[in-house]
Amino acid sequence: MAATAPAAPAESDLDRSGTEDELRAAEPDEDAGNAHGGPAAGAQQQHRLAKLPLSRIKALMKADPDVSLASQESVFIIAKATELFVEMIAKDALVYAQQGKRKTLQRKDLDNAIEAIDEFAFLEG
Repeated sequence: MAATAPAAPAESDLDRSGTEDELRAAEPDEDAGNAHGGPAAGAQQQHRLAKLPLSRIKALMKADPDVSLASQESVFIIAKATELFVEMIAKDALVYAQQGKRKTLQRKDLDNAIEAIDEFAFLEG
């Protein structure tokens, strides 16, 4: 029997995203955020995982008169949900832009995605 070698990334994967060492360097170190322990370390790690500014999201949440306190965890979850929503609607709008032989999203592409997809019905009007 032949010994099996560990699976390495395919060459096409390396072409798109850099070398294997760069891929490892880009991954967040799970122990780095918990090195000092405590809530501050966890908040820093959550902040790095969110692409949107958490302080602005917290300010928007507190602008609602029904919200008096917003925990860091809830702010982080709202940030991730917002990122996923924007990604989803942008991907759907991209389909309409590509149908029009364009690479740039326009307002009409977002409008078409909102009209065509039932999940976005709450955005109509």
